[in-house]
Amino acid sequence: MTGRAVVLVAGITLLAACQSTGGLSPADVARNAPPAVDTSEKGVDGLLVGHRLMEAGEYDLALRAYLRAAGEQGMTPDVLSALGSVNLKLGRLGQAETLLRRAVKADPTSVPAQNNLGVVLMEKGNLGEARAVFQQAFALDSGSSDSIRENLRLAIARSTAAVYDDEAQSHDFALVRRDQGQYVLLSSL
Repeated sequence: MTGRAVVLVAGITLLAACQSTGGLSPADVARNAPPAVDTSEKGVDGLLVGHRLMEAGEYDLALRAYLRAAGEQGMTPDVLSALGSVNLKLGRLGQAETLLRRAVKADPTSVPAQNNLGVVLMEKGNLGEARAVFQQAFALDSGSSDSIRENLRLAIARSTAAVYDDEAQSHDFALVRRDQGQYVLLSSL
């Protein structure tokens, strides 16, 4: 009876081991897996998932994916730029600016980080600095991106309008005569 019990236990153990893969070896499982299944231990890249979620307008989920990427990869310039961009989309301008400045400091040649930092600065009303950042992004991109060109054009127009705004610069001046032929220029602000 003990011999039969040992054979029975060994048979059940073999069946249980075969159950998870259907009797296939790990190489067979990887070869026969559907294309969307990641058979590696790592999983899908959090940055890639975050980028796709950003395109779909799912900013909260994109933030989670980018944070997962930060945990896996560390705070690389790409992760910093992605986190800054999603915070910009979520309206968190202060956080976005801090993260994008760190991304630009870590990789000064990153065109997306430069451009997105310029957008944050425009939103915050820092027109002069935004213009300089857009000029840097435009130069790094060699002027090939229409969106960066448009952002630079808009920054130049807004910063020029802020300096030469007719309403802000128009004052009603009046000359008032003082005694003995002296005139004083008065302004009504």
